[in-house]
Amino acid sequence: MKCKICDCDTKSFNDPQLNKHYYHCLNCDCIALDPTYFLSLEKENALYNNHQNSLENSGYVKMFEDFLDYFWDDLSNKERSLDFGSGPTPVLSQLLHKRGTYVDCYDKFYQPIKCFENQSYDFITSTEVFEHLDDPQATLTLLANHLKPKGIIALMTLFHQNEQEHFLKWWYRRDPTHIIFYTPRTLEILAKKCGLALIKTDGKRIAVLQKR
Repeated sequence: MKCKICDCDTKSFNDPQLNKHYYHCLNCDCIALDPTYFLSLEKENALYNNHQNSLENSGYVKMFEDFLDYFWDDLSNKERSLDFGSGPTPVLSQLLHKRGTYVDCYDKFYQPIKCFENQSYDFITSTEVFEHLDDPQATLTLLANHLKPKGIIALMTLFHQNEQEHFLKWWYRRDPTHIIFYTPRTLEILAKKCGLALIKTDGKRIAVLQKR
């Protein structure tokens, strides 16, 4: 199977605990679940409905505040943003409103109106979204097309350590809605294909991309 990110050959391996099959790209580090194990949209949505996150969850709020702080000073303009994949309770957009930013929200299940059409943004956030995507290049290209020149896309997705032994013990893979996994190198290669540049990463879960 060819890699979804860089189109190179991949190495397949099995997860005996979950009884699933994955493809690991040795060029860009991407690990992708075999499509056989993808959930239906109905089952995927049902799992998201179990998420209980709000402004009352201090730990959840702090995670987002830390995320915003990580790239906030890199923004040349902060007036208009898009939260792509905002979820059932758009906590991040509320925090951005408090910082004086206008926010559009899109989520394929909870905010399905494509408010970003005919719009361009100073920055775009997408938190805990890219691990759910069957075609991340198409999604990132879409976001880049709605980004102003020198604008920023800030992504949050937990990075794997590029070791099969670690991956097979990693809790993050257990979520049945998680179908693709990245390292900073994966996102650097993906960004270049979409007219973006990786300008910073914390090496754990955050990547900041800028439109070239």
